[in-house]
Amino acid sequence: MNKQEIIAKYGRKEGDTGSPEVQIALLTDRIIRLTQHLKQHPKDNHTRRGLLKLVGKRQGLVKYYERTNLEACRKLKAELGIR
Repeated sequence: MNKQEIIAKYGRKEGDTGSPEVQIALLTDRIIRLTQHLKQHPKDNHTRRGLLKLVGKRQGLVKYYERTNLEACRKLKAELGIR
């Protein structure tokens, strides 16, 4: 999916890029793309570091979203396939 489709699907209103749902979905998309890149280029340590930073940022957003809206967070995690 491209960025605009993700924003349209998970945003609360049109043009919503700041809500936790959208941010988590966008980070998940980038994480998936970087993981595929690393499968082809296993020695690319700069990308690996960036990937780990993105995973940490997403984890923090998920923890925040769990504190604020647990049921919606569970639904989003199931939809995105996040543990």
